[in-house]
Amino acid sequence: MSDPQQQNRPDQEPPTEEEAAPATPAAPDAAAPVYADQVFRSVPGAAAGAVILLLVLWLCIDAMVVGRGRAPLEGAAVIVLLVPLIGAFTVWPCVRANASRLIVRNPFRTITVPWVEVESLQAGLSVELRSGGQKYQVWALPVSLRQRKRGNRRAMRELADPGSQGSRRGRLGQGRDYPAAGGPGLRSRGAAAAAPVSGDPNRAWADNVVSQLNEMRERAGAPVAGAAVVRWSWWVIAPAVVGAVALIVLLAA
Repeated sequence: MSDPQQQNRPDQEPPTEEEAAPATPAAPDAAAPVYADQVFRSVPGAAAGAVILLLVLWLCIDAMVVGRGRAPLEGAAVIVLLVPLIGAFTVWPCVRANASRLIVRNPFRTITVPWVEVESLQAGLSVELRSGGQKYQVWALPVSLRQRKRGNRRAMRELADPGSQGSRRGRLGQGRDYPAAGGPGLRSRGAAAAAPVSGDPNRAWADNVVSQLNEMRERAGAPVAGAAVVRWSWWVIAPAVVGAVALIVLLAA
C-alpha cells in the first residue's frame, strides 16, 4: 500500500483539469490535399508561334525605325493586329484539368466545365467537348491523322511479329535479357519495369491525352455543381479589331 502522506503532500499542487483529463488524439485535417492542374498543349505549335511572333516583331519594328512616310504607322498597326492573333492561335491555347473541373483555353474564348457537367470528350477529326447540349472544339489538342496511321502500322507489325518488340539478349549479357531499343530502360532485378506515363505508343498524342482526361473524369472527387462558363478573350478581339481598322484606313488613304 502506498503512503497516504505521500499522496497528500502539502507542497504538491493538485493536478489541473487539463492534466487530469486523458489525452485525446488530434483530429485529422479534414482538408483534402490540393494538387496543381495538369496542363496539356501542343509544344510544336507553341514553338512555331514564338518563332513567328519574333519574325513579325522584327520586321515591324524595323519598318517603324527606318521606314518613311506612313511605314511606321503601318508597322505599328500590323503589330497591334497580328501579335494578339498569333499568340492566341499558337501560344495561348491549352487544356488545364484537376480533380474537380476542366478548363479549355481556345483562341477567342475560355470554357470552364465541372467534370459533372461534361457529357463527352472524344477525338475524331478534332477533339470535341460536349456540355449542356453545346459542342466546343478543343483547339489545344490537334489531331494528327499521320500519327494515327503510323501508330496503326506499328500495331499491325507487332501483331504480325510479337517477338519484334520483345526482349533481346545482349552479346556480353551472360544470358540476361534486355528490353528492346526505345523502351523505358534497363529493368531492375526483382522488380518489374514501371509503365510509361506517355500512354500507348501506338496511338496519336491527342488520343492519349483524351484518354487521360476521361480517366480523370471517371475518378473525379466530389462533384462540383454548375454549368459551363464561357469567357471571351477580349484582350485578343479588341486589339485585333483596332489594328485591322487602323491598317485599312492607312492603306486606303
